[in-house]
Amino acid sequence: MTQRVLEVESPLLELEEKINELKIVNQTGKIDLSREIEALERKASQLKKSIYENLTPWEKVRLARHPERPTTLEYVNAMFTDFFELHGDRHYADDAAIVGGFARLDGQPVMVIGHQKGKETRENLFRNFGMPNPEGFRKAGRLMKLAASFHVPIVTFIDTPGAYPGIEAEERGQYEAIAQNIALMSSLPVPIIVTVIGEGGSGGALAIGMGDRVLMLEHSVYSVISPEGCASILWRDATRAEEAARALRITAQDLHRRGIIDAIVSEPPGGVHRAPHVVFGKLANIIAESIEELAALPSALLVERRYQKYRAMGEFVCAVENEERVPVAAGVG
Repeated sequence: MTQRVLEVESPLLELEEKINELKIVNQTGKIDLSREIEALERKASQLKKSIYENLTPWEKVRLARHPERPTTLEYVNAMFTDFFELHGDRHYADDAAIVGGFARLDGQPVMVIGHQKGKETRENLFRNFGMPNPEGFRKAGRLMKLAASFHVPIVTFIDTPGAYPGIEAEERGQYEAIAQNIALMSSLPVPIIVTVIGEGGSGGALAIGMGDRVLMLEHSVYSVISPEGCASILWRDATRAEEAARALRITAQDLHRRGIIDAIVSEPPGGVHRAPHVVFGKLANIIAESIEELAALPSALLVERRYQKYRAMGEFVCAVENEERVPVAAGVG
């Protein structure tokens, strides 16, 4: 399991522990330590700001994987009302790594879909660590079609290491299911709001990730491959994951600069798990405002704008080779 404490957090946690100890002594009334506590709290606040404003890409990866970060269902239960979960892909089975169903956001009916990780080992095994099988993606696709038939906006939450890479998943058409969802989302005539709340891993994320608005939490990551996978392929050395994380440009800040995502949702110092309700309220407002704005557009214009949005995410540049101008595909990453 991922460590619950980043190395860079250790000085801060030691300071916070000392503050708590002083508060316990102060409550006895035998000695007044309020001045010392206030001084240490100011120091902790400054240290917290310094740490979390200067995280490396690899530290952000580890924070995005923090086992105490809220899961999709925690966002759903905090932000929405009247959630009614729907199950099954009507072809093979239900997949607990994808959850979804109708809900209301400020009274507005929506279809909510997201990856679901577990908090503890038993739940993670049940949820397959948030890695969907083909039936999970087909369930998501079924719910998206259902939403479109009722003209209901779609809200998705991304938090997965990637699609499940097992042999059985490949036999049941894993990447066909992912491709079908991407094609489907490109043509749905309803607003689609996507939020990366933790890890956005490869095709597993893209299968529910094509949206009119794509948001990322400040310390989430979004990438075509995990840093460990990239390092294993490029250098045959997974220990170079930190180097790969820098090269992949997977942070919310990097992706926003390159136009891959539309907005960054700030997190409390230390990550969303330290004060989740602050983020729940903020994100709910952003999603509600986005739905209101997008719902005012004609369906044909909505679909065309979504198409053009993704068409604009790459460009061709010309490189000189043997004194001839040769077109070279240039990715945005």
